[in-house]
Amino acid sequence: MMKIKLKKIAKVLSGSTAPKDNEFSENNGKPFIRAGHLEELCNGKSLMELPKIEESVAQNRKMVLVPENTILFAKSGMSILKNRVYKTTHEAYIVNHLAAIICSNEIEPDYLYYFFRANPPSRLVLDSSYPSIRLSDIGEIDIDLPSKAIQKKISKLLKQAEEIIFKRKAQIEALDQLTQSVFLEMFGDPLLNPKGWKKESFSYFAKIDTVMIKDFTEYGELIHVGIENIEKDSGRIVNCRTVAEDKIVSGKYLFNEKHIIYSKIRPYLNKVATPNFKGVCSADAYPILVDETKASRHFFAFLLRSKAFLNHVNQHSDRTNIPKVNKNQLLSFEGICPPLELQNKFSKVVEKIEEQRELLIQGLHELEKNFNSLMQRAFKGELFND
Repeated sequence: MMKIKLKKIAKVLSGSTAPKDNEFSENNGKPFIRAGHLEELCNGKSLMELPKIEESVAQNRKMVLVPENTILFAKSGMSILKNRVYKTTHEAYIVNHLAAIICSNEIEPDYLYYFFRANPPSRLVLDSSYPSIRLSDIGEIDIDLPSKAIQKKISKLLKQAEEIIFKRKAQIEALDQLTQSVFLEMFGDPLLNPKGWKKESFSYFAKIDTVMIKDFTEYGELIHVGIENIEKDSGRIVNCRTVAEDKIVSGKYLFNEKHIIYSKIRPYLNKVATPNFKGVCSADAYPILVDETKASRHFFAFLLRSKAFLNHVNQHSDRTNIPKVNKNQLLSFEGICPPLELQNKFSKVVEKIEEQRELLIQGLHELEKNFNSLMQRAFKGELFND
């Protein structure tokens, strides 16, 4: 297997300054990719759903257009540390915070895509306090380059392995949708309230239970949940570490398995979690304790994820660069209040679905672990020989 500098087999470049809001088009032109778009693109969003730039605007601004099969990742800002790597499916304009790698005929785009998945771009960051990657350093990367035939075999194998992961994620997503469907079937849309349920205030259902700690001497083994650890919409808690591992020094809120964790930052992201463990959460979130004599935790969590609640908090949140809601704005919400017996029946259904989802998630973690191992073996030359 031949080792070669990336700059010898690919063109490395970056994009241009982002256009103004009024320069975008809804339907005409080619998509424009920002660094912030990588998360949703990597999660399956179509490139063609992004805002578009018409050719006249692009020429006037001297914007950078990259072809299909260009490899992209962030080269400046904290998003570098997320190691999101994306391969374009169409021509697109890109922002200057992105690094773009255009492959020559000597290297398969899929092979290079998986190479950066196995060798995360963040390894090129010199100072994690001010993360950035120099284009020249990207060009100097040494790549083991097998024949095109072996590149295609490796790419095909990894793609097939990743398809299994995608299918498992789809199963988990289907369970999330099932729970939402059960909620709507039992209670109707809380915004429209077609079943005519009585309404109650936030305070009737629950209280905001903020117990802050600043001395973590006795809490080192507890799980630390930051708002970045809560998935939007689903509320799934992911990639957490302990208080000791995160070396926490700023104040955090205590919570347990009876609380709901609600992110008060960027409420439109809809981050509402129902942990099944004790821990501490970011001060950018509120632990909410439901009164179990009046409501079920699962019902109230779904109510907080509903369009009715989202409309309320988005209307009342602070209009700043980072929107947020305060306690008074939360407490001013009124939501549907079906009979407690029906709420508890819903909770039992949710718990059964959650059990199945947890089994699928455990299997997903094992699949991802095996996939990462397979990638490492592939780029060490352990799978195929020329």
